[in-house]
Amino acid sequence: NKFLASNMLGGPGLPRLVLGTMGISQPASIRSAVSAGFRAFDCAPVYFNEVLVGDALAAEFVAGTLRRDEVFVTSKLASPFHRAEHVEKALRKTLTDLRLDYLDLYLIHWPVAFKYVDIDPDVRGWENEDIDDSDGGKNIDPTVSVHETWRAMEALVNKGLVRNIGVSNFPVALLHELLSSCKILPAVNQVEIHPYLQQQKLIDYCKKRGVKVQAYSSLGTSGFKEDWEPSIIQDAVLETIAAEKGITVAQLCLIWALQRDTSVIAKSSSEKHQKENIHVLDNMIQLSEDDQKRIAELDRGHRFFRPEEWWGSMSMAVFD
Repeated sequence: NKFLASNMLGGPGLPRLVLGTMGISQPASIRSAVSAGFRAFDCAPVYFNEVLVGDALAAEFVAGTLRRDEVFVTSKLASPFHRAEHVEKALRKTLTDLRLDYLDLYLIHWPVAFKYVDIDPDVRGWENEDIDDSDGGKNIDPTVSVHETWRAMEALVNKGLVRNIGVSNFPVALLHELLSSCKILPAVNQVEIHPYLQQQKLIDYCKKRGVKVQAYSSLGTSGFKEDWEPSIIQDAVLETIAAEKGITVAQLCLIWALQRDTSVIAKSSSEKHQKENIHVLDNMIQLSEDDQKRIAELDRGHRFFRPEEWWGSMSMAVFD
């Protein structure tokens, strides 16, 4: 299976290329991705579209164009549900929304707990976006330990509700702390990685500890970034290399990420771009040492996702 990386240390295979669902608002985008060949989908409650994704996948199952065992579905634990007694409830809500019996991968979305928000796991969808509201950091609950949350995540594996568990947005120091006591190794650390934020030291540490790295915002965040921020897709160096290879800048960024031995999330609602993105798995152009050097020189430590702008001084819990 071209979607599964065979080199995952200490864990199961992980899809190499994943469709990101953040911002997807039409079921047709999921179904066109399936038609293009995508079999892995990255979801989250705070994208507020898991009902849409679940309905679209269910339609494929009913039509017989897709089987559950052919699909790899990831979702994430939102911040209000980090206390041990809330973790399974949050997962069951996600399973209800996605119309699934289990997840292939469940991640702690951010290593910061919020005050609990009550939910009904049997009711699909969300009436509001309270679960994603930190109120400028005032809703952050610093009394919840990542170890407490992780033990509850491990229990989900033991109950058969999820196949694998992992983390997202964990810096090295926090991952190091988590690994000191976990019984089940995090399968994945999903983090922002692209030519402007290459995170080589984090990748090296994760590889040493047997945790697979999955890159999000691998093409930048065209629908999220501020006007003043740099555009990866319009970067002159990347445009030059892509032109030399006869590929798009998006394809170049995906190939670069895959050749760094990371799994990659590629978000697109466009059928055309979905086909272009998945084509890299069948047309894996090798980047030369000179290509890699030119791309390495683009690293400027730029984050498109900046918690310090959401959470005030409490963002110190994530990135320095």
